Amino acid sequence: MESLRLSFEAVMPIFLLMALGYLLKLLKFAEKSTFDAINRLVFKIFLPILLFYNIYTTDLDLVFNGKLILFTVIGILTVFTVGYFAVLALTRDNARRGVMLQGFFRSNYAILGIPLVEYVCGDDATGLASLMVAIVVPMFNILAVICLERFRNKSVRIGTLLLGIAKNPLVIGCLLGGVCLALGIRLPSFLETAVGDAAQIASPLSMVILGAGFTFSGVRDYLKEICITVSAKLILVPLLAVTAATLLGLRGEALVCVLVTFGAPVAVSSYSMSQQMGGDEKLAAQNVVISSALCLLTFFGWIFALDLLRLI
Repeated sequence: MESLRLSFEAVMPIFLLMALGYLLKLLKFAEKSTFDAINRLVFKIFLPILLFYNIYTTDLDLVFNGKLILFTVIGILTVFTVGYFAVLALTRDNARRGVMLQGFFRSNYAILGIPLVEYVCGDDATGLASLMVAIVVPMFNILAVICLERFRNKSVRIGTLLLGIAKNPLVIGCLLGGVCLALGIRLPSFLETAVGDAAQIASPLSMVILGAGFTFSGVRDYLKEICITVSAKLILVPLLAVTAATLLGLRGEALVCVLVTFGAPVAVSSYSMSQQMGGDEKLAAQNVVISSALCLLTFFGWIFALDLLRLI
């Protein structure tokens, strides 16, 4: 019963916030353009502030985990490599290949990682999850640009790649937080309080906007690709990753970080990147929506199983 309670309490806040967003959309509380504007505000302002603040307030001596970082880097590269050859065999449409590959390895860690770790492990357990953002987000963005460029039948342009990474608000937030942490720079107390208050807005608002973006039209046109991508993203990849991490001795917060890195739904930003770089944007949108809806069930199952096995 305790495992069921933990699973329920970890997943329900996410479900209710996403359901609120979808309900606001159904009630036509605001126009689509308004939700899109709020989404840009979350991505460019509030999420970077959250990442900055969590890294800025992290006690590096307590949360640094070299084994987790190495495992995550190798794991993401492995999923990318295996996924690359898989999409070559699964479809002949290059626009769909890039989107499917992005769906295999790129998760919504920046939005779901920190709140899920907090719900499962407690309020004081977000330091490592925040630190991992500085590793995961740049890797996801670099590999996403590479795969979309590759299947646009063009060579990867290093300058474009580097510029895109440097301009990413999430990367900027991580880097600024890391600089302050490394150099011991402290903000004035009034500014630190304001930044902390702004950081609290990011996670709930991002999940509300994610729910408001749900649309299930067009699924039939991409049923095969959606089934393959979502099954790999929510079941196969996290199963392999969590099993390997467990065998390596990762437990608790570190194991939850692994679960979210490899088992969270497809990143919301993968849609806009596919749209801008010649990928099949309709498939990308459906991957985000379907994986985000189904992750509530898969997260419940993963958390229940890990807690039942006393791994978290």
